[in-house]
Amino acid sequence: MFPRVMILTVSFCLTISMLNAQQKQEFYEIKVYHFNTTEQENILDTYYEKAFIPAAHKAGLKYIGVFKPLSNDTAADKRLYVILPFASTDQMINLTPQMEKSREYIRAGNDYINAPYTAPPYIRYESILLKAFTAAPVMQLPKLGSPKAEHVYELRSYEGHTEKIYQNKVHMFNEGGEVPLFKRLNFNAVFYGGVIAGSRMPNLMYMTSFENMKDRDTHWDTFRNDPEWKALSARPEYQKNVSKSDIILMTATPYSDY
Repeated sequence: MFPRVMILTVSFCLTISMLNAQQKQEFYEIKVYHFNTTEQENILDTYYEKAFIPAAHKAGLKYIGVFKPLSNDTAADKRLYVILPFASTDQMINLTPQMEKSREYIRAGNDYINAPYTAPPYIRYESILLKAFTAAPVMQLPKLGSPKAEHVYELRSYEGHTEKIYQNKVHMFNEGGEVPLFKRLNFNAVFYGGVIAGSRMPNLMYMTSFENMKDRDTHWDTFRNDPEWKALSARPEYQKNVSKSDIILMTATPYSDY
């Protein structure tokens, strides 16, 4: 009996270990490029389509998202969003040195990499580092049936008054059940994460996706009227836990992985 008990115990521990490994939280980097000319936009698009994404794929990265805000058409400050998923911070740190070993990457990315100071490919760029929520530890690709050009991606940012109040909003997503609520209502969320480093702190960000703008509006109407959301948002412990929210509606570039 003793050996059998030992075998069962070891088997159980291995199963738990495997489950924990499967639930290891990813890290995300969001790069935000600011530009204002067509020439800059073309260089950025060519760099990511022809150089960066192929090289990053070879380095082991999957599902690289590249997006442009719907407001770019009229905004003076135009932006390009690049979302990179990493299994670890080491993978993130080692990505650029690994890609730079590739002659093909250097050749294909020449206009970006070797741009002169008189004609930079962007005004500036930001880098935001996030760690995935426990309730959504890995990125999920959206399941959308409409043409890619019609898809709408919504990136939301929720800042907190203090670190403690911010953690309360994170708790609302994880333990409070907001993430499962989004899943039940089929918001096709790509990721949820807490910002570890960025210009706006403390902060959390998440991205949902929709077939088109009408589908997006319908989903949010359903969400606002859902009894579970009404009950969750009315709970005393979750009151006034967001100091500022930003909503960015975007479309994927043709070369984006999703």
